[in-house]
Amino acid sequence: MQQLLYFLKRFRYFLLFLLLEIVALILTVNQHSYHQSKVVNSANQITGGLFNKVNTINEFFLLKDENQTLADENIRLKNQLEQIKQFQNLPSDSVTNIASQAVAYFGAKIINNNFSKRNNVLTINAGSNNGIEQDMGVINSKGIIGVTQRTSGNFSTVLSILNSNSKINVRLKKSDTQGTLTWNGLDYNICQIEDIPRQALLEVGDTIITGGKSAIFPEGIPVGVVKDFQFEHNIYKEINITLFNDMSAIGHVQVIKNFRKKEQELLEQQANN
Repeated sequence: MQQLLYFLKRFRYFLLFLLLEIVALILTVNQHSYHQSKVVNSANQITGGLFNKVNTINEFFLLKDENQTLADENIRLKNQLEQIKQFQNLPSDSVTNIASQAVAYFGAKIINNNFSKRNNVLTINAGSNNGIEQDMGVINSKGIIGVTQRTSGNFSTVLSILNSNSKINVRLKKSDTQGTLTWNGLDYNICQIEDIPRQALLEVGDTIITGGKSAIFPEGIPVGVVKDFQFEHNIYKEINITLFNDMSAIGHVQVIKNFRKKEQELLEQQANN
């Protein structure tokens, strides 16, 4: 208290001057509309700019939640679409639910992304506790990403399409011409297609989708477009595909569960014996 009194005594003339200046400013603003409008406008600009900055910061921190909300909504809509597809093929007195779908989608996020190695493996933040099993297809809204490899309770590794061991059935969207998607290890944006028959009518810009012969990926999931190819001695030697996905920047994904996968694989195994 003594220090405060000392401060007021020492700077009493300056404080008095400052008080008189504030009073004069208030009187001037109140008595002149021009000055009043200027002060109001300046205050509005300052507060408006401050509110805008605060709103921008809030939007940045809320962006993660917004992305998760959109990803969850996408999963829900995909599952509803599969239920509708299944319902259309059922008798009119049947009741459909997620267990009667041909496929279902589970949400996850890439937490470890590799794309620069020869054999790339990814990690997602969902595992057996979330219904994830080995050999499930992993996609996002742009296209295919890989196949689940190993699972723990809360995590799973994914064999990326950027892996020498990855071989996925694909086809031309404009026809039933089938092939196999592989990767030569050079460019993470470019994959290759093998086993395209020589009679196929292939053009640069053709869209490639999943072929539907695999029990892992349903038919029609986007893959990429034909970038270029070599056709020599009546044989397609190299077909390069520009992927729809930027494999260096992937986040939220969907994991596909095929409820009929085991039944299909068992029947095919019996047929091959």
